[in-house]
Amino acid sequence: MNGDAAEYREAMGLALEQARLAKIHGDVPIGAAILRDGEPLALAGNERELRRDPTAHAEILAIRAAAEALGGWRLPGTTLYVTLEPCAMCAGAIVLARIPTVVIGAPDPKAGAAGSVLDVLAEPALNHRPEVIAGVMAEESAALLRAFFAARRG
Repeated sequence: MNGDAAEYREAMGLALEQARLAKIHGDVPIGAAILRDGEPLALAGNERELRRDPTAHAEILAIRAAAEALGGWRLPGTTLYVTLEPCAMCAGAIVLARIPTVVIGAPDPKAGAAGSVLDVLAEPALNHRPEVIAGVMAEESAALLRAFFAARRG
């Protein structure tokens, strides 16, 4: 594991802020931040409702923005921070973008593809397997989601 707990928490805080912003426009509060050399390269929150686009997950939007910023589809030297374990679509995009490290907040026992339901990020048949660091600010990430869904049910 490279980096330290304080660095991970600070960067995950950026992703959590994006999750809070997503909630404002009615999207599930999930956020992502891509950093390179400790500097934010791309920040995004879910925008599925806002864009009416099933692929507008925080990770996908952040990957697209980072690729644009770097001028290519490979994202070497980057770390993706995401508040909820990526789904299969997002995990596939992470592999395809060659992101070296993924830091995850809360697990997703219903759709997670980094070990909960599937483990796309560790699949030996694929040509890239990022380092995965799970559980960073997991309670804060999960609490945002619980509050969002409780308010929708309430």
